[in-house]
Amino acid sequence: MEHVNEILATVGVILQQTQTTQDVNASAKLGAYIGAGVTMIAGSTVGIGQGYIFGKAVEAIARNPEVEKQVFKLIFIGSAVSESTAIYGLLISFILIFVAGA
Repeated sequence: MEHVNEILATVGVILQQTQTTQDVNASAKLGAYIGAGVTMIAGSTVGIGQGYIFGKAVEAIARNPEVEKQVFKLIFIGSAVSESTAIYGLLISFILIFVAGA
């Protein structure tokens, strides 16, 4: 938590020092890059969620092997929905880097 406070303090100092239009552009780029980094949190949380989904599916199949086909259908639907979140996060980070940060 201390590192987060240090980063926020540094960003605050940088933003306070922006006076000219060139500095405003630099702070806009800084904000775009920070936003792109924050959106990539979506990618890491998707991995955690998919691991949980597949772990519970294996438990369900181990308890009742007859439902294997039904469980795998639901797994693929669930992983596709959760993967779309990561793809949207990646898309937003690309937009922030290449459009807003340019």
